[in-house]
Amino acid sequence: MDLKSKLSLLTRGPGATPSVASSTSEPLASPHAASSTLAELREKMAKILDRAPLSPQLPRPLTATPRVGLEGYDLSALPFVREETELGPLFRRHQQLERSHHVGRMPVDAAAASRPELLGLLALDPRVSACDLKRALYFDTETTGLGGGAGVLAFLVGLAWFDDSLRLHSEQLLLRSPAEEAPFLAALAQHFERAEVLVSYNGKAFDLPLLNGRMVMNRRDKLPERAHLDLLHVARRLHKSRLGACRLISLESEVLGFERGPDIAGADIAPRYAHFLRSGDGSVLSEVVEHNAWDVVSMAALVGLYGEPFELLHEADLVGLARTLKRARAFDEADHAANVALERGAGPEARRARAEIAKARGDRAQALVHFEAFAAEVDDPQVRLELAKLYEHHVREPLSALGWVEQGTSELDEPSARRHARLTRKVALAAAKAGRAGKAPP
Repeated sequence: MDLKSKLSLLTRGPGATPSVASSTSEPLASPHAASSTLAELREKMAKILDRAPLSPQLPRPLTATPRVGLEGYDLSALPFVREETELGPLFRRHQQLERSHHVGRMPVDAAAASRPELLGLLALDPRVSACDLKRALYFDTETTGLGGGAGVLAFLVGLAWFDDSLRLHSEQLLLRSPAEEAPFLAALAQHFERAEVLVSYNGKAFDLPLLNGRMVMNRRDKLPERAHLDLLHVARRLHKSRLGACRLISLESEVLGFERGPDIAGADIAPRYAHFLRSGDGSVLSEVVEHNAWDVVSMAALVGLYGEPFELLHEADLVGLARTLKRARAFDEADHAANVALERGAGPEARRARAEIAKARGDRAQALVHFEAFAAEVDDPQVRLELAKLYEHHVREPLSALGWVEQGTSELDEPSARRHARLTRKVALAAAKAGRAGKAPP
């Protein structure tokens, strides 16, 4: 019997009437033969596929240790309270800070009295200047990854705001399981709705886009748009020349005068949450929760500092303040900051900042004075270029300008050669004109 006939028997079953094609090639198989053929085919197929017989199996547990506590997670080591919402359980921690609460030398309630117009200048964002900082929402996230992307979750969000009596409230929302993201995001959206201005540390580039991505993934509207004061941008403008990388914990120490003590490294946060999901052991998140709470409260302290900066900022940071205010075209405030920095001993950089401010506001005579004072203390080719330009175009003394060029400037070779040739011609023309007039060349 050929394979086609055997397959026909499998399809029709024992005792079925064979087709015309099969009856002309093979005699009709008996029921016993059909059964034997079926067994043979099964044996051959098993050998070809090399499959063991299937048997029911229990799902493998995530860990060898059984979970304990509510629904398999032990949150007893964490300070969160479970709330039942229409969308599911929500885990919330709420604290109300005393008005005397300080982060280093700054009371946190100073943030509510900060000058929004000054913060708007530091942020280079006029929208912040028009906001009531008493209605600010401070926020920070801890996430399952640092690179963003659709698979990254915010599993912990820290929030802070002032009540009507100007006491700071700190709240944290914990995502116990990715399956409970709906109530987590709903609670977050309510806080954003009530806020007039957002305050974060790198929130524009990371935290806010990530949260909006999760909103979209859960078929919710994006968080409402608000003016946004990103303190990382302000910190870099003010402190980068002194501190380099502006980590928040560095600002606590070097700017606020506060030592947080042992703190979890950022690279360890996502693995801690992954371990929590596998084991259900909430104690592994204790350090993460405290790290997040400190970050949010420290942001309020920084806003209080930046709102009234002249008394408490380091003299080198006042130079950064002066340059930032210059960028915002607040020239009087910028000049004041540079003068205070100079009085406190900031040295040549304060002089340079004063020169840059004078140049930006169009006061070339003052710019020349300050650039020359700086050049007398520091060998800087960029400043020599500024002096060459001022002497050529403002004072109209090509010989002095040529002298600065010949000392070397920061200009590229080709434009520097053109400037040198032009100034040489101007000096020659001035000498010729003076000679015809019987005068010494300028």
